[in-house]
Amino acid sequence: MKEITRPDYTNEYEKLVNVISKRVEQGVEEAAKAVSKSQMETYWDTGKYIVEYEQVGQSKAEYGLSLLKELAKDLTLRLGKGYSRPNLYNMRQFYISYPDGIEELKDKLTWSHICELIRIEDPLERSFYQKQSIVEKWSVRTLQRQKKSSLFLRLAASRDKKGILALSQNGVEIQRPEDIIKETYTLEFLKIPENSDYNESELETRIIDNLQKFLLELGKGFTFVGRQYNMTINNRHYRCDLVFYHRILKCFVLIDLKVEAIQHEDVGQMNMYLGYIAEEENEEDDNPPVGIILSREKDELLVKYATYGMDSNLFVSRYELYLPNKEELKYLVDQIMGREDE
Repeated sequence: MKEITRPDYTNEYEKLVNVISKRVEQGVEEAAKAVSKSQMETYWDTGKYIVEYEQVGQSKAEYGLSLLKELAKDLTLRLGKGYSRPNLYNMRQFYISYPDGIEELKDKLTWSHICELIRIEDPLERSFYQKQSIVEKWSVRTLQRQKKSSLFLRLAASRDKKGILALSQNGVEIQRPEDIIKETYTLEFLKIPENSDYNESELETRIIDNLQKFLLELGKGFTFVGRQYNMTINNRHYRCDLVFYHRILKCFVLIDLKVEAIQHEDVGQMNMYLGYIAEEENEEDDNPPVGIILSREKDELLVKYATYGMDSNLFVSRYELYLPNKEELKYLVDQIMGREDE
């Protein structure tokens, strides 16, 4: 029998192997997307059929509960797994939450994302998390964390009615330094007990140890540059706690951490840091740097006077070590939206 030999592994043959491999991988990815899209359309249609059937029922409340129980039993017998009562409830809620269709969702989110979104009652809040999940390509776990930390309510509480509506419709739009700043940053992932005694070095170390989660809290566009960033002025060394670069705004972002209430000299120091970075580190196409003093406490009046006439890119924000009170935030947002009496 004649021995079969492999062709020479030349550059052209390598290209052939690569192009076939890439096409197969692309096909697998396209098939997975097609399956996900079809699944979502099927689940939405199923929810629609259930709701339409219920609407012609007599005693809607009791009828609906018994319907899902019976339907789950019969569909499971006929179709197999995937049609339990909780799943049918989610499909029903899917249609109720998105009665006008799912064109914007089916190619961009998974069913697991949808199951998280339909649990949000407020349409404005749901729309925000939907937009952010799509734009920032959030995983399901990230979406869960952002919901748990009340991201929408925290951002909405510092806006007027028009700003809240824009936030809901468009998500977070980053055009100016103000757009990347939060009034309060939630750092519950650091797991620092509320009444514990810790210093700035320990706070910084915990942030570095949880850098991925901290970047998530900061928001889209941040890349880490370094910690204890050295700046030498007249042979004296100064160090900024954390330095990032924002790829959308094209600027350095400096963060100084304070475990006590902010003092006026902290503002002056950050202003000096901004001046140094602008003069010594910025490249020709970089925009002016942004400074954030992240403090446990914030005296609004002191900050107002200390920053008078200073660089508008200098911000003072609070951080908290526990998840915010969602009901209090919701009440505040409802007041802004003029629906507190609903």
